[in-house]
Amino acid sequence: MLYWAVVCLIVAIIAGVLGFGGIAGTAAGIAKVLFFIFLILLVITLVANVVRGRGPKI
Repeated sequence: MLYWAVVCLIVAIIAGVLGFGGIAGTAAGIAKVLFFIFLILLVITLVANVVRGRGPKI
């Protein structure tokens, strides 16, 4: 999922440079949504590991 967020971000940057405002805005919006979904899943996973008694493996 993080991969797709980065892909959408790159598409948004390229579209912004080329002047395609609508495409850049849409791609940036998708990247933002995917980033926050990934962030929420990360927090849920970390909390679940702490509740189970397993800390993060560093």
